[in-house]
Amino acid sequence: MIEFPVLIGDIGGTNARFALIPEPGAAYGMLAKRPTADHPDPSAAIAAALRQAPARPRTALLAVATRVSAPVVHLTNAAWTIDAERIGRDLAIDRVVLMNDYVPVAAALADPAPGFSEALGPLLPGQGGARLVLGPGTGLGAAALVPVGERLAVLPTEAGHVEFGACEPEEFSLWPSLERAHGRLTSEALLSGPGLMRLHRALASRRGDDVPRPTPAEIVARGLAGGDDPAAAALRLFARLLGRFAGDLALIFSATGGVFIAGGIAPRMRPVLAEGGFRAAFEHKAPFEHVVRTIPTAVIVDPEPGLTGLRRLASDPGRFLFEVREWRRAGVPPLDRQ
Repeated sequence: MIEFPVLIGDIGGTNARFALIPEPGAAYGMLAKRPTADHPDPSAAIAAALRQAPARPRTALLAVATRVSAPVVHLTNAAWTIDAERIGRDLAIDRVVLMNDYVPVAAALADPAPGFSEALGPLLPGQGGARLVLGPGTGLGAAALVPVGERLAVLPTEAGHVEFGACEPEEFSLWPSLERAHGRLTSEALLSGPGLMRLHRALASRRGDDVPRPTPAEIVARGLAGGDDPAAAALRLFARLLGRFAGDLALIFSATGGVFIAGGIAPRMRPVLAEGGFRAAFEHKAPFEHVVRTIPTAVIVDPEPGLTGLRRLASDPGRFLFEVREWRRAGVPPLDRQ
């Protein structure tokens, strides 16, 4: 049983978003979206957001961009420590629940509303079964939504931290010049905002261009403008690598229900993703091309899929099987999701 009102929060490496759900089944009311760096810790950010709230929340459901294996976790790509007990005591909230940030995004794939996503590649009906979401942003998140009887299991992953190798001739010549992250070249090191910058710098350097280091948003804008700018080449390469990785995960999870691309980058570069390189790389999976060709792909255009999924988890928790860590005030029963 989840006690309402419910504060929902989608806490990423760059931005933290907070909203309030007043009662079961109700729409959420947006409270705040602010850069994570604007506040010293999550309690301060939530306190600022709650100044706009019409009621004090009894429960907080917080999706955080890191591996959630305890009630105290550290963001992977930001300085915050998320301590469920401290948040509850600081803000007089009875129950604080932590989950990986891609748990609610995967939950949002269950019966998505019209306009939630747009197809990439051919319009395919899908075959039911598991659905997969991955999203390049500040980092790279991924999770699967898997039918288990009458319920849906949400499986968050750390797919962003697996090694990512070169496959094509162009890549073999480029890979030595790519900057590593923590001494490794992982999928997140390439398929993220910082990854797009790495690809752009390597391509510009290979051409001998002496250019300033643009932000991911600037690279996307320049790339969409076309021409001979290395940003256009960086976007095409990014789309191909993203398609390859999405196809790999589709095979790993047998995601016959579809693969969805989330995050802050993909919706901005939809024209490049639709050109064909993404889908060609997605399908280039011999000897199983016949499998992946039947899997639909789409980009999520819902501006807040994390909050959309958190609302669904709050209103219908018994439909989903998902791992959480929680703190609750004395006398508050354990979270019941049966």
